[in-house]
Amino acid sequence: MRGFLFLFLVVNIVFSQKNINEFELLNTISNQICQSSKKDFFCKAFKFYKEKKYDSCYVYSSRALFLVDSQDEKDILNYIQGGSALKKNIFKKASENFSQISDTSSFKSLKLLQLGVLNLNIKKYKTAIEYYSKWERDSLLTKKSLRLRAYRNFGICYMHIKDFEKAKKYFDKEFSLINTIDTLSIIKAKMDLANVYYEQYLDDEAIPLFKESYDLAKLFSDIEMKQFTSQNMAVIEKNRKSYKESVAYYTEFNKWKDSLNNRDRIWELTEKDKQLAVAQKQQEIAVQDEKLKRQKVQRDGLIIGASGLLIFLGGLGFFYKKLQSQNKLITKQKEALNTANKTKDYLFSVVSHDLRSPINTIKNQHVELKEHIANNNLPAIQEVNNKAIAVTESTSHLLNNVLHWSLEQSNQLLFNPQEIALRPTIEHVLYDYRMLVEANNIIIDADLENALINADKESIKIVLRNVLDNAVKYGGKEILVTTGVSSNDYAFIKIKDSGVGVPAEKLKKINSLTNLSIDKIDRSEGVGLGVILCHTLVKKNKGILTFASEPNNGTEVTIELPNTPV
Repeated sequence: MRGFLFLFLVVNIVFSQKNINEFELLNTISNQICQSSKKDFFCKAFKFYKEKKYDSCYVYSSRALFLVDSQDEKDILNYIQGGSALKKNIFKKASENFSQISDTSSFKSLKLLQLGVLNLNIKKYKTAIEYYSKWERDSLLTKKSLRLRAYRNFGICYMHIKDFEKAKKYFDKEFSLINTIDTLSIIKAKMDLANVYYEQYLDDEAIPLFKESYDLAKLFSDIEMKQFTSQNMAVIEKNRKSYKESVAYYTEFNKWKDSLNNRDRIWELTEKDKQLAVAQKQQEIAVQDEKLKRQKVQRDGLIIGASGLLIFLGGLGFFYKKLQSQNKLITKQKEALNTANKTKDYLFSVVSHDLRSPINTIKNQHVELKEHIANNNLPAIQEVNNKAIAVTESTSHLLNNVLHWSLEQSNQLLFNPQEIALRPTIEHVLYDYRMLVEANNIIIDADLENALINADKESIKIVLRNVLDNAVKYGGKEILVTTGVSSNDYAFIKIKDSGVGVPAEKLKKINSLTNLSIDKIDRSEGVGLGVILCHTLVKKNKGILTFASEPNNGTEVTIELPNTPV
């Protein structure tokens, strides 16, 4: 036989408590036990199990088993200790625990599922099938997500003992339970079925399923799935002696493998930086707390020593006020540390999450560009180059926003309001966008009436770039920029695009922003770092920023700034 291509082995049962199921019953019984009596070891063991702290759960459940009397308590403790042992790959102990659960317990089916998983892990496939068969008789009582995983494990067991007909039967059952929008499960199920056919040398049925899995994975965000489906295709083409195609798939497989390794390294470095920052913060707080304790001892000693001396009452009052001022200063510093740490965490998230996608895109574009240059395909070279310009501009915009926000929050962003001419300022910003709009086939019309405003020139440019970036990215193919004087007090800048517009609820939230802090960011509601930054800088210039939009009729952004009469 050929041997399985990449085959997913489901060894973890993930429970959800949204619907009534056996695990919710287990959870309910445990809570009742903890509420009705003091069972410290029992309650701590179950708490650690729910929190996935399996080492602690294993220790506390061992202690609790010596103290409990009722069969329900013993069954629950054996279940969670067996589950913890299974997570730690202590299979013999897990088997002992699960076997000691009574067959009359309310969560008997969970016991059978765990025993099936255990025997699948230790490659006792026929024994695993026996447990899954016992479970299947009552499977309608089991939650859908658990049945889906159990059917897959059922099919994997039959695959290993070469009973392909039954393996296909259970993979088909698995496939029938998958939600049509669950792309990841669909990819896995198609590969399971493909392996059944491939093991029987039914290549005409197997290879199209492997190809469908590969095509779906290319559109999906899971890097590991991209890696494994391309590896499968490489092996298939190699077996068919299509070595050129096999090499291409192996090249893609190595690309995704490198991407996965890079991602893991980035997250590891980010996590270490975060842990270091948290440790530094805790150390600073500990130092401050120690100072407060010493100050409290000093204050109490002075008050007791001066209780009989009226001459020192004035001095003691002054000392007390000074300590209170120091306490307020320390509290304010702690709040500033919390805010700085929260801002740092968000900026780490932006850099690690938002930069990964454009960097991968640019990498892929370079590969495409190399191929087009080799083929002397000038139209394709121009198209890829235009896309690369757009991605680079977007990435540059993201980095500029992160930089400006961090500088503004630390009061390092230079701010020098003065009298400036509005029209040449806008023309300078529009001139910088000429290459980006040409690359995206966008037309920008400008109807600029000159006016003098009192504002910081560079911060106004930052606001204009943010608004224009959004208009270029989401605003269709036409952008109109107009300026004028709205009153004796204000001049205005209006930027209107021809895009699909902003939904009314998101528009209301954007216009209602008042307290401009990092925790207001909610991308799902249209409030990103760029919007917060624009509101902050316009407000700092004593101006007004408003957004207006209608469905399918574009968005109009109005910036009003203090006017100096000409």
